[in-house]
Amino acid sequence: MPDQISSPAPRSATDLFSDPLDSHPLWFKPSLFLSPNFDSESYITELRTFVPFDTLRSELQAHLSSLNHELIDLINRDYADFVNLSTKLVDVDSAVLRMRAPLLELRDKIQGFRGAVEGSLLALKDGLSQRAEATAAREVLELLLDTFHVVSKVEKLIKELPSVASDWSNGDVNPVQKKNASGLQHVENGTTNLRETQSMLLERIASEMNRLNFYIAHAQNLPFIQNMEKRIRSASLLLDASLGHCFVDGLEHWDANAIYNCLRAYAAVDSTSNAEEIFRTTIVAPLIQKVIPHGSSGGLVSGASGDELENDYQQIKKYVENDCKLLLEISSAENSGLHVFDFLANSILKEVLAAIQKGKPGAFSPGRPKEFLKNYKSSLDFLAYLEGYCPSRAAVAKFRAEPVYVEFMKQWKVGVYFSLRFQEIAGALDSALTASSLVLVQNYQSDENSQNLTLKQSVTLLESLRSCWSEEVLVLSCSDKFLRLSLQLLSRYSNWLSSGLAARKKGSAGANPGYYS
Repeated sequence: MPDQISSPAPRSATDLFSDPLDSHPLWFKPSLFLSPNFDSESYITELRTFVPFDTLRSELQAHLSSLNHELIDLINRDYADFVNLSTKLVDVDSAVLRMRAPLLELRDKIQGFRGAVEGSLLALKDGLSQRAEATAAREVLELLLDTFHVVSKVEKLIKELPSVASDWSNGDVNPVQKKNASGLQHVENGTTNLRETQSMLLERIASEMNRLNFYIAHAQNLPFIQNMEKRIRSASLLLDASLGHCFVDGLEHWDANAIYNCLRAYAAVDSTSNAEEIFRTTIVAPLIQKVIPHGSSGGLVSGASGDELENDYQQIKKYVENDCKLLLEISSAENSGLHVFDFLANSILKEVLAAIQKGKPGAFSPGRPKEFLKNYKSSLDFLAYLEGYCPSRAAVAKFRAEPVYVEFMKQWKVGVYFSLRFQEIAGALDSALTASSLVLVQNYQSDENSQNLTLKQSVTLLESLRSCWSEEVLVLSCSDKFLRLSLQLLSRYSNWLSSGLAARKKGSAGANPGYYS
């Protein structure tokens, strides 16, 4: 008997003529609910832009109903296992009790070990903190001890220096000083070169003062340092005075070794300005006073000759060559460590500027353009001469960047000078072009500068152009302005000539034919 074929279950009219119960619209995707980044608010906001709210709510409720049905089906399917779960867990409480005791014991041990570790760590931190404090205190103590030793050492060395300024020139020292200096250097006659010896001693003191300044900078707020400020200030003043006397004595006697040692001492205590000022007032000022006396206004003839600087610069160059060259060579020597000094600007140029301002203030005045230009060019030549003592381009750049150099260049009002020349040159051409009639050049064949020109206005234009570029007028720093002036002169003459030709063409036929006569 053939097997009977089971007929399918009957389907309802809803299944036949509508969507299945588990079907969803294309815009509804239940898989998105399982995403870890699912956000209900953004999901609903996005769907509401094209799905009505009622439709969305109905679809969500239908999906919730289907999920509830699935949950019930799963519970009914595994209900037997769920019921038997309690029967399979036999003696669970006793097992828990057996495991609780070891776990509690282990927890107590861990807590005890943790407490011990924390105690050890706290003790270690306290020890390290105390050690750091002790180290800091030790460093401060060592710093104070070093400061005290350096101050005492400086005071001891200063006592070996001559106490009277005149001692530097006559060489008188007490027997103790002579004994301390006898082992350093001897001269040809077997006597001690006290000047060089004292300069070496001053360099040593300056080195110690440099250390002392370093210590003070790191411990300036400590009471111990504050109590020693008087001693330190006194030692510093004595060092400055002794160093100044030794430096002046070395300059006066042309002692290269003493000068070199003194400069190193000044550099060590960062007192380069004092050395530059001493050199300016002691050596440079008397020489410049001979050339440009500060009270020279009454002794000089008023006018151009009294304010000329060319001859003064020539004499100053000779003085620099004869009396300042030694110091300049020492301070600019290679690997000397003395490049921090700038005697060219802060000593020589500074004194020259002060002397001109006091003795010849009219030299800076552009009111006399010819004399002003001559003095300006002489000053540039003098600056170029000073730059010749600079050992490198970097030294030249440093010299030009000094405030004294900048102030010296500001004294020369080249802008005002150009304005006066502009009025002079342009005014001459304008006067010629505004004449009531044309002027012919008489005997122009014999004039070498006329270039066979016929009109006097043309000759004036040529002379104006030559004036712009003549050595007696041109300033190279204003060459662009003089070029512009030249072009303006040509433009002015061209406009005048064009307007004249246009007026002549428009003139009546009966105009006077002898217009050029």
